[in-house]
Order: sequence, then C-alpha cells, then structure tokens
Amino acid sequence: MARDPDTIEREIEQARDALATTLDQLSVRAHPKRFVESGSDAVRHKLDNPKIKLPLIGLGVLVVLTLVRKLFR
Repeated sequence: MARDPDTIEREIEQARDALATTLDQLSVRAHPKRFVESGSDAVRHKLDNPKIKLPLIGLGVLVVLTLVRKLFR
C-alpha cells in the first residue's frame, strides 16, 4: 500500500526535528565544562566530610613539619 508523499515528508521532518533536539541535549550534557564542574563539586562534597578533612589537615601539617625540619638541619 502506497503512502502519501506529504505524510512521508511530515514524518521525515518530525524525525529530523527530534534528532536535532536530541543532539542539542547531548551536546549540553557532554560539554567538558559540565564534567569539570560535577567533578569539582564531588571533590568539595567529599572534603567537607570531617572524617576526610581532618586527617588531610593532619597529613599536611606533618609534611610541613618534616620539610621545615629537613631545611633547618
């Protein structure tokens, strides 16, 4: 059964519009800036946890003291 050419054209145009919308959404989601922002947000969230923050501060102090000690020896 043959289909109407106008119907076919309309369906192609609808498919083309849907594809363009999908590609636009993918380009926004896959933008490198978004990955960097989400990664930095995740790191900030982890570092806000006292179980992570306090040991890192202690480690930093230890490293600084070790360096100062080696410099003045």
